[in-house]
Amino acid sequence: MAITYNNLYLDIRQVFRDSGIEAATLEARELVCYAAGKTREELMRDARLYVPRLVEEKTRELVARHLAGEPVAYLIGEWEFYGLPLDISESVLIPRADTEVLAAQAIDYVRTLDKPRVLDLCAGSGCVGLAIASQVKTCHVVLGEIDEGALRICRQNVRRNGLTTQVMPYQVDALQKPPVNLGEFDCIVCNPPYIPDGDMAGLDPSVRDYEPHLALRGGEDGLDFYRAVCDKWRDALRTGGRLCFEVGIGQADDVLRLMRSVGFGDIQVIPDTNEIPRVVFGTLCESVF
Repeated sequence: MAITYNNLYLDIRQVFRDSGIEAATLEARELVCYAAGKTREELMRDARLYVPRLVEEKTRELVARHLAGEPVAYLIGEWEFYGLPLDISESVLIPRADTEVLAAQAIDYVRTLDKPRVLDLCAGSGCVGLAIASQVKTCHVVLGEIDEGALRICRQNVRRNGLTTQVMPYQVDALQKPPVNLGEFDCIVCNPPYIPDGDMAGLDPSVRDYEPHLALRGGEDGLDFYRAVCDKWRDALRTGGRLCFEVGIGQADDVLRLMRSVGFGDIQVIPDTNEIPRVVFGTLCESVF
């Protein structure tokens, strides 16, 4: 039986709601748009038109894959972060709303500076650094990432959002000292791998089975990258510059102590929309060595 775009969307939304999917409205719309090759605006415009059989079949197949655990962002190859459309692949984590808190804190700070240099370390898709560049047109951003697949996504997203004059992807290892030719930064933002190794098996299957473990696994206690960045990357930050971390649940106090031990002051902890401590940032005051 023929079905309209609107009814197909409503049908899928209900299936997702019945399955306990919180973002049922968003994900149903995104899958129908992708299968039909339509923008959101075109889907609304064509809501009363009948869906071609092949489009409906493709949509139902995507729905089945999502219900089996595959994230929508990987199914459609893109996601939105801070208003920016981003290419996504299984080489990078899917940008999350919680991480917009990290971007917002960095943007507020960078806006107070004159032609700042920003490093997005462990950049993944480049979402945080690109958000900063899009909001602060005077800044220059380096997207630091070790994985070649993730760097490829970074390059695509720089081009997609027209930020090639502001943003440069660069291959670096956050666990090692920065290359000398990378220079000095006014702000370093970092959303590192922070899942303790022992917690990996207990992650939601949509994360554990699809998202890259390289971007998740943070060592025995989840703090390996925080230690390395605090110890090795402080020399890449100018005195008076700011280091901003995203942290996992229960990690904020540990990260605060790590930052304080290497010369950061004015340290603050910022909660996400669920009042969970999510961002820790501080100012590099002076050398402790």
